[in-house]
Amino acid sequence: MKQILQDLGSGQTQLANVPAPGAPARGLQIRTRCSLISAGTERMLVEFGRAGWLDKARQQPAKVRQVLDKIRTDGLLPTIEAVRSKLDQPLPLGYCNVGVVLAVGSDAGGFAVGDRVVSNGPHAEVVAVPRNLCAKVPDGVDDEAAAFTVLAAIGLQGIRLAAPTLGESIVVTGLGVIGLLTVQLLRANGCRVLGIDPDPAKTALARRFGASTVELANDEDPLIAAHAFSRGNGVDAVLITAATASNEPVTQAARMCRKRGRIVLVGVAGLELNRADFYEKELSFQVSCSYGPGRYDPSYEEQGADYPYGLVRWTEQRNFEAVLDMMAAGALDLQPLISHRFDLESAAEAYDLLVGAQEPHLGILLRYPAVELGAAPSRKVEVSATVASAPATASIAFIGAGNYAGRVLIPAFARAGASLLAISSSGGVTAAHHARKHGFAEATTDTAAVLRDPRVTAVVIATRHDSHARLVIDALGAGKHVFVEKPLAIDSAQLDAIEQAWRSLPAERRTLLTVGFNRRFAPHSVRMRSLLATVNAPKSITITVNAGAVPADHWTRDSLVGGGRLIGEGCHFVDLMRFLIDAPIVRWQVASSGGASRDDSVSATLTFADGSIGTLHYLANGHSAVPKERIEVFCAGRVLQLDNFRRLRGYGWPGFTKLSLWRQDKGQAACASAFVTALREGGPAPIPFDELLEVSRATIAIGEAARC
Repeated sequence: MKQILQDLGSGQTQLANVPAPGAPARGLQIRTRCSLISAGTERMLVEFGRAGWLDKARQQPAKVRQVLDKIRTDGLLPTIEAVRSKLDQPLPLGYCNVGVVLAVGSDAGGFAVGDRVVSNGPHAEVVAVPRNLCAKVPDGVDDEAAAFTVLAAIGLQGIRLAAPTLGESIVVTGLGVIGLLTVQLLRANGCRVLGIDPDPAKTALARRFGASTVELANDEDPLIAAHAFSRGNGVDAVLITAATASNEPVTQAARMCRKRGRIVLVGVAGLELNRADFYEKELSFQVSCSYGPGRYDPSYEEQGADYPYGLVRWTEQRNFEAVLDMMAAGALDLQPLISHRFDLESAAEAYDLLVGAQEPHLGILLRYPAVELGAAPSRKVEVSATVASAPATASIAFIGAGNYAGRVLIPAFARAGASLLAISSSGGVTAAHHARKHGFAEATTDTAAVLRDPRVTAVVIATRHDSHARLVIDALGAGKHVFVEKPLAIDSAQLDAIEQAWRSLPAERRTLLTVGFNRRFAPHSVRMRSLLATVNAPKSITITVNAGAVPADHWTRDSLVGGGRLIGEGCHFVDLMRFLIDAPIVRWQVASSGGASRDDSVSATLTFADGSIGTLHYLANGHSAVPKERIEVFCAGRVLQLDNFRRLRGYGWPGFTKLSLWRQDKGQAACASAFVTALREGGPAPIPFDELLEVSRATIAIGEAARC
């Protein structure tokens, strides 16, 4: 299928061929009939992509500070690679979609195949959208009108925050598509509306919709106009639907409001506010979040949990429905907002119009080719025909195509000589991107087909943590060798299921299973273990991880999705201790800092069978300028200190004082190479299965205890 993507690095807007997504369990698979380009958000993204490196940096000063911190801790080359990788990720454009339901997920009730729906799906021939971000289109509303639903819901949410009452005087600053929709919604609500925009054509449309206007092109003063419009009292509220870096819209809004007036920022504006403007009138100022309650809440959008109707009357989905009801009732006039129509194949022309100054525009619609009813979209894209049909000993399929997979794992397996056969991702965009970039034969969204493919001898699982155990079990059952990025599982039940699946296989059918515990393969770690092996005495290891703060709602901290940060990432360091000490873990204890960071600011002490002890300080409350990882080992009057996998120093070791590298090496390449070598040579797994279980059980127990 075809989809519009934006390259944030090169600035290129392209119509790419990607595999169609399937229906998510809590969502819908939709064939698009029409979509609307957002003149504000999409123009901003395209202009950012086309900007030079310096302009990009000026637009994101916070990101620049992060880059400088990373250079200090990790070095210049790894930082450059990380930045390029981030900008290299293709960004799907669009969020105003109308189409017909092709398939309904197993947990997406309320919809049926054949329903015509609006959604916030991107510009693509087929989209997969969670059920709470979709709404049925009434029969009396055509596709082109319905395409304005999402933008109208953005305006509607701003209106709900302003809470206008019948007869109030409201100013709308910025008369783009959202501003003109907001004018109509306010008029339908019984409000008197004053529209402000420098474009005479847009103010003319606002007057057509029943608003009074300020003619900035004729040097009319908006403050004087607002004073007269409000009969000298000051306006009741101002909705800012403009997109500008200037502070003027907010300053102007404050000055034209009455005492205790309301200002709602729906668009983008500078926020260097004058306290006196707000203090003397006791003004309220609020920023509106997209289409309404539920936006950016994973439990609502991804997991399908609706808010109680009696407590949250207007969610983003219910705002969609309200807008569609108004369209069906004829309360919104949408045809005047359509300035251009383009076929999908001419998308490049549409975006040139969007960011150029050659022609005025408002609503830019994209039309999609008609497809025979019942035709199933292809979930696979052939990228290269160079991979032979006969299975190779190291013919690899990747399941998951995120940033870490693309930046680290795929290049590591390619350098190790693996044959890159297929790559799968849920949405298809990242799979197609990495397939073309790294030379995979095909990209797909059908993971089950990957596991059935007889050409695939091994799979690399690089998905979110909650899917690891299920995919490992499915892959083992399909007879595939498995490399799973950490963690192996996020709870004891998952780990038990993996152990049962592996042990239930006959010995001759047991395939390789390893976890991406790459730090044990780092050159510094290998050297440390060889040195420690010469000492017949208990060791004391301290590992300090300056993990950095992560928002509480991030998926890695969700115990059901990421397992929590200690289980999701701390397992690396439990495994490293196990590798360096080379003795089983027999006991552990844990203490957390308490408060909001109790699950990611933790100290855990492990005792090993040979009397060694290891202490892990996994901390989220440090400073980002400090290097992330430090490992210290004390034994027999000697010390080893490893700083961030760049410099290893030895004190008291005969013949060894230091090992320094030009760049950080955490062992990812060596870890992948060990797995590929085992595939080709038929050797044992790089990490013994029982050791994987031991490390995983200890980490899960520590992580669960830290949350208590």
